[in-house]
Amino acid sequence: MTDAVKGPASYFPSIEAKYGRPITEWLELIRTSPLTKHTELVNWLKTEHGLGHGHANALVAHARAEGLK
Repeated sequence: MTDAVKGPASYFPSIEAKYGRPITEWLELIRTSPLTKHTELVNWLKTEHGLGHGHANALVAHARAEGLK
């Protein structure tokens, strides 16, 4: 029996399917961005890369939890 993925990572399959890029690329974009605040990064992903709010928020939350920003 496997545990269901919870938290921000639960969005990853739909992010990859919808936007056609692997999560590692999104996390690298966040890591290399000069922006540091959560809201700034979410808004940047939405405006510059066309992500929806939930997907952008999940990526930033995961990146920050992993210590990327």
